[in-house]
Amino acid sequence: MQTRRAVLMSAAAFAVSALPACGASASAAPTSPASSATPASLASRRNGLVRLTLPGPSGPYPVGTVSLHLVDSDRADPWITSQPYRELMVDVRYPARTVAGHRRAPQMLPGAAAGFAALNSFNGVPAEKVDWAATRTHAHEGAPIERGSGPFPVVLYSPGAGDPRTLGTTLCDDLASRGYVVVSVDHTYDASAVEFPGGRVEDSVLPAEYAKASPDEERIRALLRKTIGVRVADTRFVLDALPSALPRALRGMPDFGRVGMFGQSAGGFTAMQTMHDDPRIAAAADLDGLLAHQQEDGTPGHLSTVAADGVDRPFLLIGKDGNDLRTVPSWKAVWRHSRGWHRGLDLRGAEHATYTDAVTLVPQIARRLGLPRTTVVKNIGTIAPDHAISAERAYITAFFDRWLRGRDDHGLLDGPSGCYPEARFF
Repeated sequence: MQTRRAVLMSAAAFAVSALPACGASASAAPTSPASSATPASLASRRNGLVRLTLPGPSGPYPVGTVSLHLVDSDRADPWITSQPYRELMVDVRYPARTVAGHRRAPQMLPGAAAGFAALNSFNGVPAEKVDWAATRTHAHEGAPIERGSGPFPVVLYSPGAGDPRTLGTTLCDDLASRGYVVVSVDHTYDASAVEFPGGRVEDSVLPAEYAKASPDEERIRALLRKTIGVRVADTRFVLDALPSALPRALRGMPDFGRVGMFGQSAGGFTAMQTMHDDPRIAAAADLDGLLAHQQEDGTPGHLSTVAADGVDRPFLLIGKDGNDLRTVPSWKAVWRHSRGWHRGLDLRGAEHATYTDAVTLVPQIARRLGLPRTTVVKNIGTIAPDHAISAERAYITAFFDRWLRGRDDHGLLDGPSGCYPEARFF
């Protein structure tokens, strides 16, 4: 399981149109200090802390969002044995009719932001110098859903181990702007910190669990198996609960007969394993998540059941630079054993965290704090952030458009494209 090493080592026809023109990157991340410095960001130091911005979505819809507190009373919490039920927080993003009068949602609530800073999975970044709670998403709280073009396919998002659900905001906002209902899941006691209504915060237990398991490799593998098992159970419960848990104003608009899932690192593993275990997942995309109970990409053996059995539905693998069928044995296994459609590619110059909001946040932090370029490269690689975001958006959208909507992606998923030269198919 490729966990964070710091933790475990507009007309309706246009509204549902295909990908933007080659090279169009709408609101892709800025790559220079000049282009990223808005008047708000220049005056954005509160108590001396750096404030950050996220790139806007590229689809035709504005985005609405609601947060839901879900309680699984049929399952004791697997991490806190004294708790007889499992609690989760999820965000639901959706195409909005209008966002007038509805404020932009924060990326992280204050308690969750404090927990994220304390865990700090960004290599060489002084997290205490960043105002993580100040970042705003491009999703508007409680905005009315667009009903004229629905119902919309549903896509679930699972973050990397130790990461909050909000570290995938850039991709989730974008998918919602393209006509999807996107449900991002916080895996409580796995995520850095989860803030519940009323301000209660539950921190990650993974660092302590890893410390207890180390250096025994078998105990570490057992922890990895448990982590993915809990995540899959969380996801299946969310699918069970959502139809009745949604606010009345949203009901009927998510199409639960067309469900996909994606995630980064352990979240990609979760997406693939959930598709293996649950027939409701019609297609899954794995962003640099290995599919074995191992700590390193290239270590063979200890395959998950999704890798050992394969799947009969479509999947997409997207890796960091050099992660492909030759270098990731669990990817080779799922490829060989699967009967459904599948594709794979990596991005030249990409690192593991390139597939999270780190790709836009870390360069901003480095510029504003004068950090060396090596800090950026260690976290997100050498790929230009705007190129990475454009490619990720394009391939993920094309994948779900093809398999949840039956839309022609004009061959984007079938081989190299001049629009995205960093992408190498395998």
